[in-house]
Amino acid sequence: MANEISDQVNLRFNNWKSDFPLLSSNATSKKLIYLDSAASAQKPQIVIDSMKSFYESEYANIHRGVYELSEKATIAYEGARKSVSEFIGASKVEEIVFTKGATESINLVASSWGAQNLTSDDEILITTMEHHANIVPWHLLHKRTGVKIKAVNIDENGELDIDHFHQLLTKKTKLVSITQTSNALGVNTPLSEIIDTAHSLNALVLVDGCQGIVHKRVDLQQLDADFYVFSGHKLYGPSGIGVLYGKYDILESMQPYQGGGDMIVTVTTNDSTYAKPPYRFEAGTPPIASAVGLAQAIKYISNIGMEFIALHEHSLMKYASKSLQDANIVKLFSQIDDKAAIISFNFDDVHPHDVGTILDNEGIAVRAGHHCAQPTMSHFGVSGTVRASFGLYNDFNDIDALISGLHKVKEIFK
Repeated sequence: MANEISDQVNLRFNNWKSDFPLLSSNATSKKLIYLDSAASAQKPQIVIDSMKSFYESEYANIHRGVYELSEKATIAYEGARKSVSEFIGASKVEEIVFTKGATESINLVASSWGAQNLTSDDEILITTMEHHANIVPWHLLHKRTGVKIKAVNIDENGELDIDHFHQLLTKKTKLVSITQTSNALGVNTPLSEIIDTAHSLNALVLVDGCQGIVHKRVDLQQLDADFYVFSGHKLYGPSGIGVLYGKYDILESMQPYQGGGDMIVTVTTNDSTYAKPPYRFEAGTPPIASAVGLAQAIKYISNIGMEFIALHEHSLMKYASKSLQDANIVKLFSQIDDKAAIISFNFDDVHPHDVGTILDNEGIAVRAGHHCAQPTMSHFGVSGTVRASFGLYNDFNDIDALISGLHKVKEIFK
């Protein structure tokens, strides 16, 4: 399989790049080299066209319309749900809840399942490598219920301290909420061990899959997570849509997160009864066109093949790591081989924002700051890093341009 990369993709010139119109447009003053896919991925033309076509020829509100256009829109929306279900290996399509993003998905679980089931006698385990979206909702829940939050440490490479996890996991632990892949470092977590161990003590597990699902195939029947969340915009789909997967029996036990139209069975002036999942959690008009775009993004990457994308991105990551090491002008964080295509680094004496600004002048888009991962930054004793993150549209030429830009930073600040 590894040889197929050299046979099918010239990593000096990525043919997939032509599928992404912004990368070949005049959107920026210089030719754009986009190395910020961990924040949000660019969109292939097929996603843009699908949403444009939907608005031009199929758009209407869904579910309750008896006219043809509404029925077509409903079929497209529910078809997107089926696409997501098949893509992540859900056991039934009703386990897929559409939200406006992974952040809302986690807040939904905290506000509904958490508020119903957790008390001041209970504990939630998170980790030091979490995105703020997998920390702050649990802080809010703590203020409501008194539930205690404990954080598992990471080591000097940014990898999870699995011994510390086993120490903190007790019968008081009712939920483990953990990232699949660190957005700041690209480090993967040992999910199978974590989920199996948590389940042995009857704790549920929520997985933040925002970075993981982009880089590797996910099979939730095999993984056995109780909740799994991700965002469309990182998966080459549109912004404004996210996914909450939940095991159906758990979703069925949960109260609604929000109230409004389309999530009810009956309403009187005194009381309401609620629809079954997933509709119970989709109050109001949902992001219909965004769901259509997400389905097309899934179709696009599925046609390429997740295994092939993973190999391509791993080659980029290894080339970038070696190039940065050979340049010997920055400090690299988390130098391990088994990680997603995300690299964080710093100059000793140049602020990350200054690095980002100089690279931007060269047409290179990177992320600079704490990456919504302040506990991770604190662990390494820094306020932020420069992060280069790669997508399927990147190639070795992009990495060479990054190295050249970093040499320019060094020259300016020598």
